[in-house]
Amino acid sequence: PLLASAHESSCIRLWTIQGNLMKELLPFSEHPSGPLTALCTDIFTKILLTGSKEGHVFRWNVASFLEDSRNRKNQVKEELGWRAHATEVVDLFIEEEKNVIVTASIDGSVRLWHARTGYYFGYFGQARKFDLSDTSRLILPSDVNDFSVIIKEESKLKEKKKVIYPLMLDRDK
Repeated sequence: PLLASAHESSCIRLWTIQGNLMKELLPFSEHPSGPLTALCTDIFTKILLTGSKEGHVFRWNVASFLEDSRNRKNQVKEELGWRAHATEVVDLFIEEEKNVIVTASIDGSVRLWHARTGYYFGYFGQARKFDLSDTSRLILPSDVNDFSVIIKEESKLKEKKKVIYPLMLDRDK
């Protein structure tokens, strides 16, 4: 069992059920994601999704970390990030059978995305039917102009490091 919390600082914290902090993560992105506003996992807790106040969605792979969190080689890997809405993401979930991520925003829109690539399928209420099999046609919502970014640079993932700066009086200085 695992608890995950999303924070205003864009930080994600993973906790044990006993309340012990296991890991702190920050998204790796060209643009800051802003405060996190939504969080969910798949059924098997292998994928963690986060949504932000700035409209970004990030996909994290937590499977290897959860298998053995004490092994430093098993890291949480950010796999994908994209701008899903022009405004705050208020909810999201992954539909595993169809391989789709559904996002909702304060602008009132509910959108469908391919779960592995972040390709846009459309929005609820559109005139045409969803074609979930065609991921070759790159389209974007009218209010978003950035395509999804697949994160490959694992070494550059930002992890919050604990730094202690004790306030001590040094009379010699």
